[in-house]
Amino acid sequence: MSKQYVILGLGNPGKQYAFTRHNLGYLIVQRLAELQGCQFKEDKQIHALVAKSKEGETTLHYLLPLTYMNESGRALRAYLDFYKLASGDVIVVSDDVALPYGEMRIREAGSSGGHNGLKSVQKHLATQNYVRLRMGIGEKERKGELADYVLEPFSSEEMQNLPLYIDKGVNTLKHLIIEGISKSMNVINIKHTSKDELIL
Repeated sequence: MSKQYVILGLGNPGKQYAFTRHNLGYLIVQRLAELQGCQFKEDKQIHALVAKSKEGETTLHYLLPLTYMNESGRALRAYLDFYKLASGDVIVVSDDVALPYGEMRIREAGSSGGHNGLKSVQKHLATQNYVRLRMGIGEKERKGELADYVLEPFSSEEMQNLPLYIDKGVNTLKHLIIEGISKSMNVINIKHTSKDELIL
């Protein structure tokens, strides 16, 4: 049975934002598309970079909004309307200050947690019921405003571990696509007491 997923990476366009904490969702979706042999193209009507691939009978739509974080939902809504897809076909990848750097959680519903990108998604979907992969960026070392913190580049230590962390996010997305939400939540949503790589 064929299935379609729209995989939305939250972030801001432009080189100045490329390796900031708020762009972790962008980085993971870019990497997954790259591994699938995809190249992004700008869709000016959707206001996003878009790409597509096939995984067996599943069609994967990759979406990187060019609307900036606070209007991410506008690009998603336009894409869903054009392809006649529903909120149940959406997987959103976002950064999350409530989780330590290196930890991940999958949720199939819930509030935005104050994340402006998720707020926009929920506004334009008119529901909180959509799958999201939350990637921890932590805030233990944060000083000053949260908005400044998330728009800062990753620290040198974080950058050193970033390729591995991105790959963990990519592997989690693959698991989610192949195995479904319930099995993936059982694998991912556990408290890791070590810093060992999560192998999927």
